[in-house]
Amino acid sequence: MGIETLKHFTSFFVLASFLFVSVHAQAASITFKDPKKDDKGPGKYSYPTHRSYKRGDFDITKVKISESGANVIFKIYVKNTVRDPWNSKNWGGNGWSVQFAQVYIHTGAGKGWKDGLPGLNVQFEKKWNKVVLISPQGKTRLKSEINLKAKKFKKGIVIPTSSRKSGKAIIAVVPKSALGGFKTSWGFQVVMQSNEGFPRKKDLLTRPVNEYNGKHRFGGGNDGDCDPHVLDILAGKAKGSGSEKKAQYKALQYSCKGKKKLATLPFVTK
Repeated sequence: MGIETLKHFTSFFVLASFLFVSVHAQAASITFKDPKKDDKGPGKYSYPTHRSYKRGDFDITKVKISESGANVIFKIYVKNTVRDPWNSKNWGGNGWSVQFAQVYIHTGAGKGWKDGLPGLNVQFEKKWNKVVLISPQGKTRLKSEINLKAKKFKKGIVIPTSSRKSGKAIIAVVPKSALGGFKTSWGFQVVMQSNEGFPRKKDLLTRPVNEYNGKHRFGGGNDGDCDPHVLDILAGKAKGSGSEKKAQYKALQYSCKGKKKLATLPFVTK
């Protein structure tokens, strides 16, 4: 190899390395943590009795949201390995069965809503502009349910291009264009629910919380529509400290007396 050729090769290698490092350095990423053993809503919710549900299945431990080219990757980690006890592939599902995470995003741009999607019984401190549905249900079922039960929120609802499970995480890929870009300064809230394939008439694939738990029902709530049908959220500074349990329980407080008071959820930021 001649000296000039070597110089050109070296220059090319240096430039390629610089571009590789630059591209990867610019990829935005944000991580939130959540304490374990707080998967009981406002503090007293209990799991269903059927073996398909194991304590920890809905216990968020970490959330990682990262930019990857033209996409944004959402990874929601829970305490247990994500399972598929209902064989989701048999009903057009995405490879797991019980967890259903809704990622609400406050971008501050465009139309927004304070009410959560039907079936949650929650509202938000600020308006959310986008919500990503990380569901075991396939795209066709999601679109059908949205058209039937959540049409007024349709412009803000994002169905991932793909969703899957891996170890203790459920993972979704979303085009940045569907979110209006991606900024780590946005506000985020992850609402952990349970997938319900046979939901109530007005509920968007969510499983209710009742006063007493049962085979496929959570307990510790209220049989009316005033309690939050939510098992876990991000709270406080979302660093995983024990104090964030109390912050969650406080945010999910509600009242069924007189004029009902819905749980009001905050957004977390970095």
